[in-house]
Amino acid sequence: MIILYLLICGYLCYNKRKEVKMTEVKSELEQLYNQSIRIIRENQVVQGKIVAIRAKEVLVDVGFKSEGLVPITEFSPADLEAGRELDFFVESIENDAGNIELSREKAIRIQGWDKIVKLSQGSDLVEGRPVKKVKGGFLVDCMGIEGFLPSSLSAFKGMAEKEIMYKPFRFKIVKVNNLRRSIIVSRREAVQKDREMIKDKLWQELKIGAIRPGVVKAITDFGAFVDLGGVDGLLHITDMSWSKISHPSEIVALGDKIEVAILNLDREAGKVSLGLKQRLSDPWQDIEGKFEVGAKVKGKVVNILPYGVFVELEKGIEGLIHVSEISWTKRVNNPQEMFAVGDITETQILSVDKEARRISLSLKQLEQNPWLEAESKYPVGSKVSGKVRGFTDYGAFVELDSSLEGMIHVSDMTWTKRIAHPQDVLKKGQKVEVTVLSLDAQNRRISLGLKQLMPNPWPEIAARYPLNKVVEAEVVSITDFGVFVKIEEGLEGLVYASEIDKQAVAGLKPQDKITVKVMKVDVEQAKIGLTARV
Repeated sequence: MIILYLLICGYLCYNKRKEVKMTEVKSELEQLYNQSIRIIRENQVVQGKIVAIRAKEVLVDVGFKSEGLVPITEFSPADLEAGRELDFFVESIENDAGNIELSREKAIRIQGWDKIVKLSQGSDLVEGRPVKKVKGGFLVDCMGIEGFLPSSLSAFKGMAEKEIMYKPFRFKIVKVNNLRRSIIVSRREAVQKDREMIKDKLWQELKIGAIRPGVVKAITDFGAFVDLGGVDGLLHITDMSWSKISHPSEIVALGDKIEVAILNLDREAGKVSLGLKQRLSDPWQDIEGKFEVGAKVKGKVVNILPYGVFVELEKGIEGLIHVSEISWTKRVNNPQEMFAVGDITETQILSVDKEARRISLSLKQLEQNPWLEAESKYPVGSKVSGKVRGFTDYGAFVELDSSLEGMIHVSDMTWTKRIAHPQDVLKKGQKVEVTVLSLDAQNRRISLGLKQLMPNPWPEIAARYPLNKVVEAEVVSITDFGVFVKIEEGLEGLVYASEIDKQAVAGLKPQDKITVKVMKVDVEQAKIGLTARV
């Protein structure tokens, strides 16, 4: 404006020298001045240039007849620069001081509101900064527009307030109030959209066979879920290690940063299969060259199950010692009684199956097979001694002096007494003398007899208790098929159910005396049949 004033003065002097009429000069000057002034209206946004920066205000030229003054507090530090062109809102063409009234903040809000409305009509996100925490949420400054962020839509869970306030975040505009010029925003939807964008981009980058970094986010019995940076993949327990493991936690832990190979992709189902062991060479590739059948090898016990013991021969290669290959002589019901995880043991390789990834091992093959000499050492009919090692419902196991094991069936423990359980006759650890009844070296079985050490009393019993002899007997037990009675010490007989009244049976109890008659004496089966119908 000062430059224009000097031009006018010069022009006046110039025309005065030429003695031009004053009315013509005035007319030309007014026309020139009016052409230099922009047409500016109140309540509109115009562009202006900062011409001077003072302590509390900024002088702005918007091309009007006078400059405007704007409070310096309405400017950001980055905008305070002489010569910088910015947008301003015209509040008044002329105030009491004769200056045009401008506002930088209102211009920002008006322009911001127009952008907000456009963004709300589409799917774009808006950037904003939480500036105040209020009841139920936060006030957010979005391009100069005040928005409300409900706590339920903030997705700030687990974040400290210092990590939130005045920090830039992206938001989705969920509601616009044109009357109040206010908005409601959601960070939760913005985060979800960002995740979807990241996920879409990641799906395009994922390739089968590629190696990707990830973080273990969950562990189950069957594997671990790994976050690849927006897409979760499953690392199955069978793809964690070439060695057998019982639980994924043996290999990975929550929060572990690992590199995995992508084995398979199914974008429609949203599934990614991952592998850890595939990053290493398969130790079974040249297994035949490393482990030959018949060779002796040492390994570490890594797992013990009821059916056998797993031995690690080298990293990723394990063999199984089946319970039948542990000992020539001992029955192994529980391998844990003989082995512990971590034990180092020497074994012999029985077979190698590369396709099935199995190696069969044997412990007993390292020793001489005692069954090869069993028939000559324990001929049938010979008397031998041993120690009672254990019981079953049908007999007792006896360890002979060569560590071979034989069994005494309950029917071979006594000639006359009915035995409910072998422990009624023998005790564990008891030393006994027995007779060898039979020996099958191929199936590794020896049948032993205890009663055979004494003469068979049944021919004498048959003579002592002829048919139809009536005796008084003591009730021992009552069953569905009859009543067992004691005829004399060590000798029992059976009163058949068909040979005694049901009412009479109902009134009987052990140690009751009843009169019976001999119906049958079976010397071969060692049984006496009785009737109560005397």
